[in-house]
Amino acid sequence: MTQSETRRTPGTPCWVSLMVHGLAATQEFYGALFGWEFRPGPQQLGPYVRALLDGKEVAGIGQLPPDRHLPIAWTTYLATDDADATAESIRHCGGTVGVGPLDAGEAGRMAIASDPAGAVFGVWQGGAHLGAVVAGPPGTPAWNELVTRETSAVGKFYQAVFGYAMEPAAGADPDHVRLCLDGHPVASLHGVGSALPRDKGAHWMTYFEAADVDAAAARVAGLGGRVLTEPHTTASGRVAMVADPEGAVFTLLRSGG
Repeated sequence: MTQSETRRTPGTPCWVSLMVHGLAATQEFYGALFGWEFRPGPQQLGPYVRALLDGKEVAGIGQLPPDRHLPIAWTTYLATDDADATAESIRHCGGTVGVGPLDAGEAGRMAIASDPAGAVFGVWQGGAHLGAVVAGPPGTPAWNELVTRETSAVGKFYQAVFGYAMEPAAGADPDHVRLCLDGHPVASLHGVGSALPRDKGAHWMTYFEAADVDAAAARVAGLGGRVLTEPHTTASGRVAMVADPEGAVFTLLRSGG
């Protein structure tokens, strides 16, 4: 399904971005894995490139300053019509705003926040750049899921800030819900209890579509990344959790099988 270049309903995941130490090496890894090409900018936060697939923007990668030792992780951005009002709502509902809101040139206005359980996410008020403009082909973000200890309390936070409706997700996991807008699921929350990784804590997971999950996982390993969970079939399709050479974790997904 191709998404048109239109403003997103607030709360819809609209962009994923990664901050790394080795920008050139990271471009080489994802270019080889997904066939991405890259275009520089915007540069307001330092060196930054946008990943393109067949000329369409799908993700962003930026370079951390040498003295910043932050966790290397993909960040999910949720759409808003007013980044400042959303940031205030995040604070009011028990979250924390760590960066911004600030302008990213003409592209838009953004903030980086964390929910009450500590999971980091972005807020994006689109200007010239409304977010990723393709969804579906291999190499595009296919889904975004919050992995947390339990969903009931943190689910109320996201409902209060973004107005989601919640419904049980398919599958055997008891604490697994989908976040819906206008009657359509746009993301999910997965409570994993004591299985939550101690070194990561609560976090948003980006799923990237892969034509062949098994082959893509093998390619990750061959390019210097790691396979964290071997390819296996779930209710959502075939998946494998992997990490890039700097340790950013993401999941490969072949939707529907």
